[in-house]
Amino acid sequence: QVQLVESGGGLVQAGGSLRLACAASGPIFSINVMGWYRQAPGNQRELVGTITSGGSTNYAESVKGRFTISRDNAKNTVYLQMNGLKPEDTAVYSCNARIETRIGVRILADYWGQGTQVTVSS
Repeated sequence: QVQLVESGGGLVQAGGSLRLACAASGPIFSINVMGWYRQAPGNQRELVGTITSGGSTNYAESVKGRFTISRDNAKNTVYLQMNGLKPEDTAVYSCNARIETRIGVRILADYWGQGTQVTVSS
């Protein structure tokens, strides 16, 4: 089955940087949009940013100029480079991908990673 596995979370001081990665594996025919979301305690999950297969990106206003999304299509991997981290960026970060599989039938579905904790201390 298709799986998304994230890595790279951790604890960092305010102003620091972290790089998250999310690798997709399994019977993948193609990957459309990939993205990152985050959820802080007591808050709803919110979009951080997305990237299309062609490399077009979209970011939440709160992270523009600080975070950068990229992807390696050959590795089915999406990255999130986070610079200038703030305590309010503390959350569980999850990746999402819209993936097409063709096992007998064509299916296009959204998949989620398990999430990785990012904690920014002041």
